[in-house]
Amino acid sequence: MQEPTRVGGASRTDQDAAQLRAQLAIAAADIGTFDWDLISGRLVWDDRLIALFGYRKDTFGEAIEAFNDRVHPDDLPRVTEALNTAIDECGDYDAVYRVVVPGAETRWVSARGRALPGPDGAAVRVIGVATDVTATLDGEARVTRVLEAMPAGFYQLDPDWRFTHVNAEAERLLQRSREDLLGEVIWEAFPAAVNSVFEDSYRAAVADGLPVAFDAHYPAPLDGWYEVRAWPTPEGLSVYFLEVTERHRALEQAERAARRLALLAQVSAELAGTLDVQAATARLPRIVVPALADFCVVTVIDDDGHPRDVGSWHVDPGSRAVLDHYTEVRLDAMPLTAPVARALYSDEPVSFRAEDVTQLLPVGRARELISVLAPGSEVALPLRARGRTLGLLTLFYAGGHEPTDEDVAVAQDVADRAGLALDNARLFGQQRQMAEGLQRSLLTEPPEPDHAEIVVRYLPAAEAARVGGDWYDAFLQPNGSTMLVIGDVVGHDTAAAAAMGQVRSLLRGIAAYSDAPPGEVLRGLDAAMAVLQLDTIATAAVARFEQTDDERERGVTRMIWANAGHLPPLALHPDGSVAVLADWKADLLLGVDSGTVRSDSVVTLDRGATVLLYTDGLIERRDSDLDTGLDRLRAALTELADRPLQELCDELIERLVEGKPDDDVALVAVRLHPQDRPRPPEAGPNRVPDVVPADPATP
Repeated sequence: MQEPTRVGGASRTDQDAAQLRAQLAIAAADIGTFDWDLISGRLVWDDRLIALFGYRKDTFGEAIEAFNDRVHPDDLPRVTEALNTAIDECGDYDAVYRVVVPGAETRWVSARGRALPGPDGAAVRVIGVATDVTATLDGEARVTRVLEAMPAGFYQLDPDWRFTHVNAEAERLLQRSREDLLGEVIWEAFPAAVNSVFEDSYRAAVADGLPVAFDAHYPAPLDGWYEVRAWPTPEGLSVYFLEVTERHRALEQAERAARRLALLAQVSAELAGTLDVQAATARLPRIVVPALADFCVVTVIDDDGHPRDVGSWHVDPGSRAVLDHYTEVRLDAMPLTAPVARALYSDEPVSFRAEDVTQLLPVGRARELISVLAPGSEVALPLRARGRTLGLLTLFYAGGHEPTDEDVAVAQDVADRAGLALDNARLFGQQRQMAEGLQRSLLTEPPEPDHAEIVVRYLPAAEAARVGGDWYDAFLQPNGSTMLVIGDVVGHDTAAAAAMGQVRSLLRGIAAYSDAPPGEVLRGLDAAMAVLQLDTIATAAVARFEQTDDERERGVTRMIWANAGHLPPLALHPDGSVAVLADWKADLLLGVDSGTVRSDSVVTLDRGATVLLYTDGLIERRDSDLDTGLDRLRAALTELADRPLQELCDELIERLVEGKPDDDVALVAVRLHPQDRPRPPEAGPNRVPDVVPADPATP
């Protein structure tokens, strides 16, 4: 076998193999080749290039004019210039241009070549390759068109953080043209992004290879909020962003509105949750601060027309004591020309600089304290209701913190609610006093017979200013017996009070005229209610205390009593023991069946004993039943056995209802003092009607 010829150290076989590999690579890449002889002018294309330009071998003229005829007229000058430059400089040629083939679609071609010099250094030949890049450029064009058309900003950063692509919306949002941005480092173009969430997030995305998403504010000159999505790519970092300033402002407004509503709801709940509205009003500053001001003072006008500071609060715990001292002295030192006084008497909000108040205050403690508190400005808002000013809400703002119109509007709403609550409390108090006056006018003072001490108590329900159906009574019958009555008409309104007055009067009249025992009195009352068509239901317990001469000598008294559906009486014996005088079983309520037979019960009591009749408001609770309440009452009576009767009754109410009953409370108690001793002073003077026989035990 003949040994392969070597050329320049390489065998002919190696050169042929290398050329073959190059041809195969070109074929695989669908690349066409060209060779342009500048001396002869002959242009040689391979089959692929001839087909790409829409020629056949027999129609291709092998001249540069054949090339120029197919290049798009808009691209030809640029391509010609690129070729001439390569020829003049014996350098590389690189161009992308469109090829227009008659009857076919326009194609994009990417061509690269090199001009080769002759012996004299001038170019004599240009060789190169060309390939169809229509699909690639169309895809890129589509992407570019999408990026340009989308209503969101988009830019691309290379690994050195330089802008490599900026779409039209990004130009608008960033307020910079792409010519200015392309090639510029983002941290230099936008220095406020350095050491911000922008830089932290971008660097984290590149370092971790993971997308990031965040909302952030960029300061002036952009001064906007942006929703940003960024993800790493082989070329660097792609960033998509939207301006959401208006959305952010709307969200902030919604949040502020929600906070305002929550504040107003809290104020309403605070004022509505108690009948002690002045105390609730005094707590308003703790709600208002710091939501609406740095510190606050609430003033109310007393019944005598004088203003009084009732509450204050400061955002700084260390300043609260100073503010408290200031509220103790400021109104006395405040001249009538002060803005606070104007707000009180003009019924209009007043805004003013704090230094104006300081100058008006005379030298003294108030001026020293306000100088220490050092507010920058103040707003005084009247507490208004039904055409009256009932107080003032004064808001104080530290230097540099100015109230917005929205703050003042919300504060005025708070002030108006407080004013309305104060006025409602005033009206409530008037109605309550009137109701209690009516109620008490129906409940007369008890008599003061022989050696018996009678004490009565009535406490209206705390829930509303309303009269109710509870009543007590104590009077003497013509034969000298002492009658005690306790009762409760169903209902808690003026109708119940009116019915109670009628029922009480009927019972009193029947018993005072007839000398009848308790059972008969209740039977007569039931019958009278039916005849008079009193459409009401009531409970009642009636007890009569009487004595024979023998019982007086033995130091005992008989108690005859009847019960129409009421709670059983309790007896406190001289030895301190307590007894329920009956089980829970009682006769039918009044107003149900006028033919009901009423029965009497009799118990003999030692002198010194105490009997208690009461309504369910004394023992009933929402969280417990009557049995539990009765047990509490018995225990309290046992503990208070040695107390004077007046004190015992007061202490019972205090312990069992704590001054705030869920229901009306009425009770009547009698203590049968021993008759072998002088009448005790606590029993009062022996006042009895002339028609009633004198107490045989009274000398």
